[in-house]
Amino acid sequence: MHSKRTPPMSPQKPALTDHGYKSILDGLTTAVLVLGEDLSIRYLNPAAESLFKTSLARSQGLPLNDVLIDSEGALQILHDAARDGRTYTRREAEFFVLFGSRLVVDYSVTPLSSAPTELLMEIQPRERLMRITREEDIISQQEASRILVRGMAHEIKNPLGGIRGAAQLLDRELTDDNQREYTRVIINEADRLRSLVDRMLGPRKALNKAPTNIHEVLERVRTLIEAESKGRIQLKRDYDPSIPEFSGDKEQLIQAFLNIARNAMEAAFEQNTNQPATLCFRTRTLRQFTVGHRRHRLVCRVDIIDNGPGIPPDLLQNIFYPMISGRASGTGLGLSITQSIIGQHHGLVECESEPGRTDFIIFLPLEDYQ
Repeated sequence: MHSKRTPPMSPQKPALTDHGYKSILDGLTTAVLVLGEDLSIRYLNPAAESLFKTSLARSQGLPLNDVLIDSEGALQILHDAARDGRTYTRREAEFFVLFGSRLVVDYSVTPLSSAPTELLMEIQPRERLMRITREEDIISQQEASRILVRGMAHEIKNPLGGIRGAAQLLDRELTDDNQREYTRVIINEADRLRSLVDRMLGPRKALNKAPTNIHEVLERVRTLIEAESKGRIQLKRDYDPSIPEFSGDKEQLIQAFLNIARNAMEAAFEQNTNQPATLCFRTRTLRQFTVGHRRHRLVCRVDIIDNGPGIPPDLLQNIFYPMISGRASGTGLGLSITQSIIGQHHGLVECESEPGRTDFIIFLPLEDYQ
C-alpha cells in the first residue's frame, strides 16, 4: 500500500523589506515605498521619510492617499498595476504631502512577485534634480573664479611689488617733503591694492577645527548684527535644538555667516514698504542629503532670510563671483569669501530671491572630514 506523499512546498520568496534588502533600500537616495495590494504603506526608506516629512512608524499601514495626495485617476492606475502585474511610469506628477507642501516628481511603479502583490514605488523629485544641477553650476563657478583670481593676483602682485619698491627707493633719495608726499601716496595705494588682492584670494590659513555648535555661531552673528543695527531691525530665531556639534572652524564660520547677515541687514533697510526690517535665522537637519557630488548622512541647513527688495535675476546667478555687488559701496568680496569658507567645510551656499524675501541657504555636512 502506497502512502500519499505531500508535494514539496514552493520556497517562499523573501519580502523586499526583509533585512538583507532593507539595508540596500535604506542606503538609496531615491525615495522608495512598498505598497500593499490595497495601496497601504508597508515600508518607506529614509529618503522617502525625508521627502514626505513623516516616518515609517507614523505611516505604516496607512492608505497611500493619507500621506501622498494625487488625483483619483492616478490611484486607480496604481490599483490596476497591482491587479494586472504591470509597471507604470509617470513624469512631472504633482503630489501634495501631509502638511500641504507641493512636490513635482517623476515616479515609477513596479509590481513585486509576492503574494499578495506588493508594489515598489520609486519617486525622484524634479526639484532635487534641478537643485543638483544648480549646485554643480555653483561649484563650477567657484572653481573657475578661484583659477581666475589666482592668475590675476599673480599678474598684479609682481608689478605692484616693483612699483612699491621703486617708490621706496625714490622716497629715500628725495629731500623735499612736498615731493616725498607723492611717493608715499604711491606706496600706500600699492599696499591697498595688495590687500584687496589678498582679500579676493580669501582666507588662506588652514582651518582650526574643533567641536562646533552651529547655534553658538549664529548667536554670535545675531549679537553683532543687533549691535550694528542699533535696534532698527527685528531679529527672529527658528532653531532646531537637535542639531549635533560638528567639526568646524568657529571663527571662520562666524565670518562667513556675518558676511551674509550684514548684506541681509542692509537689504532689509532698503525695502520700500511700511513693514519693519526683519532678519530670520533658521536651522534644520536633512538626512541622506546630497551636496554637490557627495551624499551625506546628516546635513545642517541654515537659512538667513530678509524682507528686502530682493536681488535682480540678472545679478542672482553671479553674486558669488568676486567683485560682483548690487551696491555702489560694496566690494563684492563678502559672498565670495563666504562661499570659500563654507566650501572648506565641504558645504555650499545657495540663494533664492524674490521681491520681499531673499533666502541665503547654507548646507553644512555634520560628518567629520580629515
